[in-house]
Amino acid sequence: MHIEPFAIEIWMNEWELKCELNLAETCVESLTIAQLLKLAGKNDTELSEILTMKMTYGDIRGSARLLRAISALYDHQKPENIIVAHGTIGANMLVHKAMVGPGDRVIAVVPTYQQHYSIPASIGADVHALRLREDNRYLPDLDELRSLAIPGTRMIAINNPNNPTGALIDRPMLEEIAQIARSVGAYVLCDEVYRGIDQDGPGMTASIADVYEKGISTCGMSKAFSLAGLRLGWVAAPEDVIEAVAIHRDYDTISVGRINDHLATLALENHDRILERSKSITRGNLAVLEDWIEREPLLSWVKPHSGTTTLVKYDLPMSSRDLCVKLLEETGVMFTPGSAMDMEGYVRVGFANTPSIFKDGLARVSAFLARQGAK
Repeated sequence: MHIEPFAIEIWMNEWELKCELNLAETCVESLTIAQLLKLAGKNDTELSEILTMKMTYGDIRGSARLLRAISALYDHQKPENIIVAHGTIGANMLVHKAMVGPGDRVIAVVPTYQQHYSIPASIGADVHALRLREDNRYLPDLDELRSLAIPGTRMIAINNPNNPTGALIDRPMLEEIAQIARSVGAYVLCDEVYRGIDQDGPGMTASIADVYEKGISTCGMSKAFSLAGLRLGWVAAPEDVIEAVAIHRDYDTISVGRINDHLATLALENHDRILERSKSITRGNLAVLEDWIEREPLLSWVKPHSGTTTLVKYDLPMSSRDLCVKLLEETGVMFTPGSAMDMEGYVRVGFANTPSIFKDGLARVSAFLARQGAK
């Protein structure tokens, strides 16, 4: 099976451990286990449960306690509508493999996480891009979606909040997307890994699994929950989808680690505290970023409404990769080139890292831009 190289992961693998200040980071500043215990109102004695834990496979689809904690994040999902995976990346892979076949028509928004168009293409699906445009604030053009969603369309793949733009599809628009999908019998897969950290209000984005009877939500412990190291994600979907996913999952997952399951459960049972921390960091950093961009004449953007990343357009005579490599080599600051997301002329900036690191990084970028503009 041929699949296109995963451009953004190749970039991250090449540079993430070589930079000094990571402003390409997409996870809200990661928690230590000690911090997790504190947020959950626990102490070190909580870890004693791990000492007596027998290292079997455990509950194959996820422990009952974990499934209950995940289902509590949704309005209408029960534990039987949930199955766990190795991260959201594993959940996405399982859904595409289980639900898409050769020749199936798939519509995927672009830019998005590359899985959502490259995996269906590798399966032999007929993939159509729904391009998100800056002049539409990176929201889907529903008229264009209607023209693409012909009878027999198998799946519409979106992600909300969007990576890399931070655009947020609100519930009314999700309902319109669901109606378009319903009219042609399509599933809607929504990668919701950034869910829970909207910039306004309570912060919890509506889930496609709660909006549409054929909605499939994927999510995980990495971005908003600051626990990427657990490598735990899940699918929330109708039971027929869960059963189809389970068949494929038996071949490449079996189960997640029992310690991962235990710690993820602890976190999700206290998700309100963790998400409050995440919102505090992302909202504070975005305010800093907005003020910074307003003072940089070579940069422009569409301000995001959620997530941890944004696209920034630059006015310099160099490719996005050349710009990012030069920035790294001269300042130690890491951005992600837009070329890794089919968005040449832009860079992706993450605003989820430690606030002091974030501010220091932006100051270094300002000095770098001043040198480029003076040439």
